[in-house]
Amino acid sequence: MKYIFLNLKRFDVPVELGGVNRLAPVNEWAKTIVEGTQEGLKKYDPAKVEFVQFFPEAHILNAVAALCENSPVKVGCQSLYRADTAVGGNFGAFTSNRPASIAKAMGCGGVLIGHCEERNDKAGVLAEAGVVDTAAVNRLLNQEIKAATARGLKVLYCIGEKSEEQDRWQEVLGEQLDVGLEGVDSSQVVIAYEPIWSIGPGKTPADKPYIEKIARFVKERTGGIPVVYGGGLKSDNAEMLASIPEIDGGLIALTRFSGEIGFYPDEYLEIIQKYLGE
Repeated sequence: MKYIFLNLKRFDVPVELGGVNRLAPVNEWAKTIVEGTQEGLKKYDPAKVEFVQFFPEAHILNAVAALCENSPVKVGCQSLYRADTAVGGNFGAFTSNRPASIAKAMGCGGVLIGHCEERNDKAGVLAEAGVVDTAAVNRLLNQEIKAATARGLKVLYCIGEKSEEQDRWQEVLGEQLDVGLEGVDSSQVVIAYEPIWSIGPGKTPADKPYIEKIARFVKERTGGIPVVYGGGLKSDNAEMLASIPEIDGGLIALTRFSGEIGFYPDEYLEIIQKYLGE
């Protein structure tokens, strides 16, 4: 099985407000994305490839409403709260937080957890309290993963090392896997490897041997959980990634080869076609 994930970040913010959304008005943005991609994805065998698109919470209902019958697209959310509602228990006193129960009720089939931006946010909050402990971040993410899988949500769990951690990548990634996945139903999880040190303008992308090395390490450490490349599945690396047996897909986080940053359905479909070679 191959997995193609799409992280739509905050690409919904209009350009005039400092964002990158040139695609559609905010109230039509999710609908435009789903309707602009699902027909093109129907040519792929659902028994061989799975497509999940992670939306900001405000757009989930519109995205789900835009799904056609037998749509190949699964809608996902961007992380969730570590606690959940329960019959006879907490009824939902989670102001500003998104429990797994509402993600499920809104129609989500998956959730993105542990993205480097989420990790940075959690580490920043802990640092304000004087806590510098990467294991604490992984413990919080572990609670989120358990909450998600308990509701039947498929988890894309992101791991990755920063430039200052690269010389001890085995220790860093090993902790993220061991702590983050402790007691987790691994059948509900896919791992996304983000080489944080190589992501961004002016940085050297991770090469094929390095990605192969990490993917083998992750599969050995986890007993064979699927691994996708989270450093960005793009047009210019799709064929290279497809040639790595240990890589089971990718996370598309940005399409920009039209010259403008943002999300464009045609470019998304082109990346997938290059990766899958169909």
